[in-house]
Amino acid sequence: MAPAKARKLKVFQAPFGFHESVVAAPSQAAALRAWGSHQNLFAEGLAKVTTESAAVEAALKHPETPLRRAIGSNDPFELEAANLPKVPRGEKTPVGKEGGGAVRKPKPAPAPADRSALDAAERELRRLEDQRRREEDRFSRRWDELHREQEEARKKYADAKENADQAVKAAWKAYRRAGGTD
Repeated sequence: MAPAKARKLKVFQAPFGFHESVVAAPSQAAALRAWGSHQNLFAEGLAKVTTESAAVEAALKHPETPLRRAIGSNDPFELEAANLPKVPRGEKTPVGKEGGGAVRKPKPAPAPADRSALDAAERELRRLEDQRRREEDRFSRRWDELHREQEEARKKYADAKENADQAVKAAWKAYRRAGGTD
């Protein structure tokens, strides 16, 4: 009996929240299923094949099981990532003569972004979608009309053919009565 053929696995990597995940799977679709993702992270450029040796080694030990670690860390990939990513602290400024407290300088509020280009693009998209719906309705009406015409033509043909068949039978009978042979 021949041994079962081993599946060829690739190791895929993608970010999820505060963690990055790797999974060993035979295909991108299998990796997406293992991650429970309904969007194509590969098409969006969020997921990729990884060749990082530690990631590959860990993932191959647990095929088709997502492993995680904190984003930006060099921690090993594990079934349950223990740590959150390290976030750099903001600048501290001493307060008072003794410098007994620390206060972060508030960042100025960003200026509101200009939405005019976005609004125009969304209007154009809505216009195109409305136009397409109208076209689809028009195509549907035309199809219904053509379908009715086709059915009428079939019925007209069937009736005409029936009459023609009857005429041919009657002509054969008359021909034979008159002494004709096949």
